[in-house]
Amino acid sequence: MSSNFKKAVSANNVSAEAATEAVKTLLRYIGENPKRDGLLDTPDRFCRSLIEMTEGYALNPEEILATTFESDSDEMVLLKDIEFNSLCEHHLLSFAGKAHIAYLPSGGRIVGLSKLARIVDVYAQRLQVQERLTQQIANAINKYLKPDGVAVVVEGIHSCMCVRGVRKQNSTMITSSMLGQFRESMASRNEFMSLITK
Repeated sequence: MSSNFKKAVSANNVSAEAATEAVKTLLRYIGENPKRDGLLDTPDRFCRSLIEMTEGYALNPEEILATTFESDSDEMVLLKDIEFNSLCEHHLLSFAGKAHIAYLPSGGRIVGLSKLARIVDVYAQRLQVQERLTQQIANAINKYLKPDGVAVVVEGIHSCMCVRGVRKQNSTMITSSMLGQFRESMASRNEFMSLITK
């Protein structure tokens, strides 16, 4: 068992042993034998994977967006097709897709583009619903960069739709959050939407 796994779990007042025992219980619940060869290390692997997939809880959006740079630009800054993976809080199944983020700089300050991608990870790597994920990304950029406007569109394919329930394989969910000038100005919103569909 890795030391990172032990450290991450103990910080939440749950031991690694308790977590892996819970997974063994789930394996028995579905009729499996956690002592068979193929499953011997599965509880530990599952718990380590879960910690890795929810690293966003340990990340601070304010720190990520703290470093800005001077710029004369007041035009739209757009980063599109930012890949993400998340876990649906209703079923603990994955949903994945891409996010598109734009902001209108204010006060002569811009942020490095990699920071926008990292903000997506901050919130995607938590138990989520896509609607809240979209709003959290937009609200963080709005709060810490204080731009004239923020636009976020997230497109996701949800395992809970594909592998269970209605089992619709080609359904894509699209959510958006428009703040500031992107909410107030149809022209700004239309420019953003036209650019992300190119």
